[in-house]
Amino acid sequence: MKKNKLLTIMLIILITITLIGVVIFVLLTQFNKQQAAPPEPTIDEILEASVDVPELTTNLADNSIVRLTLKLQTDSKEAAEELVKRDFQTNNIIIEELAEMTKKDLDGKQGKVMFESTIKSKINELMQEGEVQQVYITSYIIQ
Repeated sequence: MKKNKLLTIMLIILITITLIGVVIFVLLTQFNKQQAAPPEPTIDEILEASVDVPELTTNLADNSIVRLTLKLQTDSKEAAEELVKRDFQTNNIIIEELAEMTKKDLDGKQGKVMFESTIKSKINELMQEGEVQQVYITSYIIQ
């Protein structure tokens, strides 16, 4: 009689532990699905949310001359539309930043990455509808 009662208690405990484990597993998998990152945008969506900066030619701090064009990728179509309206401010920021730099500052990959990062943060300070996610140098000549 005691063995049967002990067996019943052990079976109840085992079923309870199993049920708790299943509930925890289901909750964790559902939680991870909700936190999954949104899908990467397609190239068409990226192009729709991007703005071309026309070719700029300006002097650097060391009297070198740089000519470049940029593409600014934003996080939404609305942000791109705002950026088109702010083209004069964007050009001003780019020219001001280049005026502070020397030819050596722009040398190599690291110099260009630093320039892109600076432009991105300065433009994002202006933005009200979204933000610039990436700055691409699409052409670059320095003399």
